[in-house]
Amino acid sequence: MSDASELHKREEEEVTPEPEEQSEDSSEEEAAGGREMEYLRNLFSSALGLDSREKVLDSLTLDGVAQYIKSGKCKNIICMVGAGISTSAGIPDFRSPGTGLYANLQKYNLPYPEAIFQIDYFKEHPEPFFALAKELYPGQFKPTICHYFMKMLKDKGLLTRCYTQNIDTLERVAGLEGEDLIEAHGTFYTSHCMSFCCRKEYSLDWMKEKIFSDNIPKCDKCSSLVKPDIVFFGENLPVRFFTSIKMDFPLCDLLIVMGTSLQVQPFASLVGRVSKRCPRLLINMEKAGQVDPVMGLLGFGAGMDFDSDKAYRDVAYISTCDDGCLALADLLGWKAQLEELVKTEHARIDSQDKEEKASGSTEAATKGSSASVPPEPKAEE
Repeated sequence: MSDASELHKREEEEVTPEPEEQSEDSSEEEAAGGREMEYLRNLFSSALGLDSREKVLDSLTLDGVAQYIKSGKCKNIICMVGAGISTSAGIPDFRSPGTGLYANLQKYNLPYPEAIFQIDYFKEHPEPFFALAKELYPGQFKPTICHYFMKMLKDKGLLTRCYTQNIDTLERVAGLEGEDLIEAHGTFYTSHCMSFCCRKEYSLDWMKEKIFSDNIPKCDKCSSLVKPDIVFFGENLPVRFFTSIKMDFPLCDLLIVMGTSLQVQPFASLVGRVSKRCPRLLINMEKAGQVDPVMGLLGFGAGMDFDSDKAYRDVAYISTCDDGCLALADLLGWKAQLEELVKTEHARIDSQDKEEKASGSTEAATKGSSASVPPEPKAEE
């Protein structure tokens, strides 16, 4: 190389600016922009009929899903879950004939079963809801195998988010945190005063004390009715639900749907938010979310397709959610780890409950004994 060319190279190196370090905010904005672009690409591809129906799974079976996860190609799993994942914990689902929640509300003398979750009815008659809440209150139940399977997905760095319809907070008890969860129908975790001018927030423990003392929760500040932050019929879903789906679903490379009939909108429509290349696994007692023929003719054919000749990515595993998760964990080589996690965590919860009950009994006994001791007579002056 000549002296002139070496000099020219050195000059180029000297004037080449160093790349600026990106701030955390700009990185997040860039990631969000990438997700938006991916979403738009998927949307246009679907609308123009350019979407690829490439078969990602080796077979449309649970084993095919397991092999896909083990291949390392699957890194952004979204779980969509409903009441069916909590039935083995002792919490009834809503629609099962005979055993579902709606089939066993006669004692509350409701005009129709769904009224117990109607916001207008609640404002006028809150008593039935809080009586039911006492029966089903969070903290009386332990998470299921299914809940801990999702916790394992998180621990292994595979879970993007869990979208839940449930209000029992068992996902949180199992170890999923606020960032891991989209509680589409709200949560008992916090409560708020219903007065628009007040909106004071209350904790889970505060609400529990009110409910178990058979008092209708009223605001300490303004005496208005206090409602858990669950979404009643007639209320809007949380804003975070709508913002998160735009970011999460275009990047999803495996959608796992468990314990839901996929009948309540807009939650049910989320199965169509993933790309056409994304496999979808349903673990449920019956098939759900299948393509509606009329919607298909209108161009909204994003429902599940398990059985047609065109099926290429959807898998239905018909069983309880716990059995399905155990079977999948077994195929992944995680079964022993999952069973140990459930055993350890249930023992921890039982121990914690015993300590709390013992502490409560001690406090009650102390109050009782102090109340039974007669006051000492005043010394005569």
